[in-house]
Order: sequence, then C-alpha cells, then structure tokens
Amino acid sequence: MYPIGSRVNDLGHLEVGGCDAVELAREFGTPAYIYAAADIRARARAFVDALPTAGAGAETLYASKAAPISAVYRICREEGLGVDVASGGELHLALGAGFDPARIYMHGNNKSAEELGLAFAREVGYVVVDSLDEIALADSLLDRGQDVLIRLTPAVKPSTHSYVQTGQLDSKFGFGISDGQAARAVDAVRSSRHLRLAGFHAHIGSQIFELEPYLRAIEALAAFCSELQPEILNVGGGLGIAYTQDDEPPSIESYVGVKVEGISRLFDPVPKILIEPGRSLVGNAGVTLYTVGTVKEIPGVRTYVAVDGGMSDNLRPMLYGSRYEALIADRAGAPAELRATIAGKHCESGDVLIEEALLADPRPGDTLVTPATGAYGHAMANNYNGVPRPPVVLCSGGDARLVVRRETYEDLTARDVPDA
Repeated sequence: MYPIGSRVNDLGHLEVGGCDAVELAREFGTPAYIYAAADIRARARAFVDALPTAGAGAETLYASKAAPISAVYRICREEGLGVDVASGGELHLALGAGFDPARIYMHGNNKSAEELGLAFAREVGYVVVDSLDEIALADSLLDRGQDVLIRLTPAVKPSTHSYVQTGQLDSKFGFGISDGQAARAVDAVRSSRHLRLAGFHAHIGSQIFELEPYLRAIEALAAFCSELQPEILNVGGGLGIAYTQDDEPPSIESYVGVKVEGISRLFDPVPKILIEPGRSLVGNAGVTLYTVGTVKEIPGVRTYVAVDGGMSDNLRPMLYGSRYEALIADRAGAPAELRATIAGKHCESGDVLIEEALLADPRPGDTLVTPATGAYGHAMANNYNGVPRPPVVLCSGGDARLVVRRETYEDLTARDVPDA
C-alpha cells in the first residue's frame, strides 16, 4: 500500500521517499499530498519493460487524469512514457511539462470545439473520437490531416464499482460494437475530409483485479477488426491497486502479459500495442498526511478520530465507498489496537475517510497517514466549506520539494469579479 522503500525509521516514525513523515507535516503543514518519486519511476519502468519491442512495437501512456500534476507529468516523460489527456486543461499541463505533442493522445467523451482547436493547433499525435457528432465537429475544424482512434465499447462489464465501468454497451463512452455503432463510426471517419483512421481504443473500467475481462474485450475487438487491420490498438488501463492489506491486485507483468498475449494471438498483423496506466502508476506512490485534532469516544458506540482534512482532499470514500487504512506516523511501529472511525472536518455526517481503522493510541497533534492516495486525491480536490486545497510534496532520496503550493484564503476570492 505504501510507496516502495517506505519504512519505520530509528525514531519510530514512518518514512516515505527517505523523508520522515512527521517532519514533513511540520515543514509543509497538513493536509498534504506526499509522493515518492522513486516509486513512480519504478512502476513506469516496469510497464515499459513488460511491453514487447519487436514487430509494430508498443508504448506506455500515462493516464494523467489520475494525478494531473506538472511534476508527475515530467517524471513520466523522463521515463519515456507518452501521455493521454482528457481535457484542454490536462493537455495544457502535458505540453507545459515538455511532452512531444506527437506522443499525446486526446481523450474525452464530449470535447468542446475549443479543446479540439487547441489539440489541432498544438498538433497532438492522436485524437480518440467518441461520437458521430465529434467526428463531424473535428472534421469541420481541420484544414489538414489528423490521425484518430475510434473508441469502442466491447460489451464487457468487469467486477468493479459501477461508476468506473466503461466497457459495457450502455455507456456514455465510445461506440458499441454489438449495435452497429462502431461500424458507423468507421464509415464516418473514412468518409471525412481530414480524419485518418489509425486504429482503435477500448477501456473497460478501473480498479480491476481480474485478468479474464481483458481477454474477452480483446476477443471482441479482434472480431470487429478482422478486416480492418488497425495500425494501433490502445487497450486502455484498468489495473487495480492495493488500498488495504486485503487487496491483491495482479502484478504489472501479469496484467501487461495478458493483454500482449491476447493481441498477439488474435490479430494478424499485430498492431502497435498501447496501454494507459494511471492509478496503477501513481496510486501507491502517494500518501496523505493529516493532523489529528480530536479523539472523541462515545461509550459503547465508537471512537471518532477527527483530522484536519476529509472530503475536500479525498472524495473517493464518499463517491465510491472506497476503503482505506491509516497509520499514526509518530508511532509507526507500535501496536495498532484502537478501533476508530477517521472523520473529516466538513459539515457532513458522511465526511468519513475510514469507517474502521486500527490505530496506535491516537492523540491530538499526531500525524495520521492514509496510504494509496496518489491517484484521484489531488485530481478531485475541492474547496467545500471554503477549505484551501493541500500542497503536493515530492520526496526523493530524503529530499522533499514543494511542487504545488497550498492554497490560501486569498486564492478563494482570486477569481471573484468585483462590483462595477
């Protein structure tokens, strides 16, 4: 669950990226998102190394919606990854981090004319088209050729939360194969003036522990593509991570191996294979630090440990019912014997980060850590109750560097338009 190399140091404190978590809390305040750079780099290399280099080749793309942070984009670029973006804002961040536009893939189920215009102006390599209306809009905005991938829905429904299932026929994403919409999309692209069909994309969902659904999706794609011979097949992401000690996701090697084996066996010729890890690339690389404010025991009911963050910095427990674990960083090696509920500071009874956590004698002022928050914490952060968003700190070899500053109260009014 914790970043690679995390340990309990001689003071009994949790150490992440070579940095003492208690000292990080003192230096940067809390809540704070902490990332271990070495963890991101190691996982990026594992994905790259697991892909084949022969034939048409393969490429790993960072699914940047997981952590749209400039410093993370730069790490992924330095490790040789391409990038997928799902909005004009993510495109802006990727370009700012130095990505070659030719290695950027523009996603989104409802891209605006402004977003498409920005993508075309910056000459992104590929646009993943998602509807017939988008195909027509994109073609109308262009005066040159543009490579596109068509997003397909292969009618595969993996075991994961319904909010992150994306491969079933009833989906806001992509074109259904079984209902003939995918064939219509192929015809629309081929009859356009400026769009060139380079291949196909499919992503069946997120936080998936099974491997079999990927094979079923690839089988559906192969049947559809039997006479189309795509140059590129982008089979998305979806690999789950460990949020708790009970979670047992497949290895990166197993996950990539299943996709590569299926494509190599079912496609002739074998297209260039693309994968898009996001959560599995950055999720376990990050932790969130909080300060314990109060410890409130309700005799015979439960004990609440309230922290200085909550649903404004981690919305996932409220949105998906996601489960996490926690640790008192000040006593990281001590027995965790108190069963408590970790509550946030917001004006909602549902602002609960963890229903049942085992903690080592929590006290006001302690630093509490939740692991596996590297994906979709910062990305979904908000200002509910007027709470400024946390900073992002990147740790590497014992050095801690602030890469996104904490918001201030002044930031909350920075976009206000004064009365005329």
